[in-house]
Amino acid sequence: MDKGINNKIAIMQPYVFPYIGYFQLIHAVDTFVFFDDVNYYKRGWINRNRILLDGKDFLFTVPLSKASQNKRINVIDVQKETKWLDQLLATIQQAYSRAPNFKETMKIIESVFTENFTTISDLAIISVKKVSEFLEIETNFELSSQMYPETDYLKKADRLIAITHKNGSEQYINPSGGVELYSKDYFLDNGVQLSFIENELVPYSQFKNEPITGLSIIDVLMFNTKLQVASMLNKYKLN
Repeated sequence: MDKGINNKIAIMQPYVFPYIGYFQLIHAVDTFVFFDDVNYYKRGWINRNRILLDGKDFLFTVPLSKASQNKRINVIDVQKETKWLDQLLATIQQAYSRAPNFKETMKIIESVFTENFTTISDLAIISVKKVSEFLEIETNFELSSQMYPETDYLKKADRLIAITHKNGSEQYINPSGGVELYSKDYFLDNGVQLSFIENELVPYSQFKNEPITGLSIIDVLMFNTKLQVASMLNKYKLN
């Protein structure tokens, strides 16, 4: 989908191997900012996601050390004990060894975990960048902690607006879940066009099971060619 002549930006917490909608958002903008200096929240998607195992969705979790909702994402460490990683890779192999793109996708997954990382923010960002590179998404990536630390004192909408202005973008794209949180009029009054992305999750063949959409990008890559996934990236609307 054409990104248009005005610069678009999205700002999101980093998630580990997120679902296709996350990558649709990346694809929809010119700059994607990893919101890595905001507080961690439990039961979210920062350190966990879902894959297909024995015909059902299975939640995998990357264990963290001393995680707290009072800590920033970029200071929470992944557990140093690597037994969890061996178990995770074994589970993925059990789940997808017969998938058509198993070998290629496993190379991507393994390349993520062989990178140097300490925090969950590091790991999540690596996973997103590796997949984006594979899919040849040309969006520019930034970290809020590195590029926009002076906006840290601002709250919610005001910080998003400040980052958008400093980046030189004109339009901020937010997930559709933000409709009840953010006002288009408030953004416009502050010189930013606010749009919400409406994701379309395209069903695809997953062995002989009834399709389950919204799983980790791992699942999408296992069952779809690079060209098919590239087509899925365009299945969204901006409202």
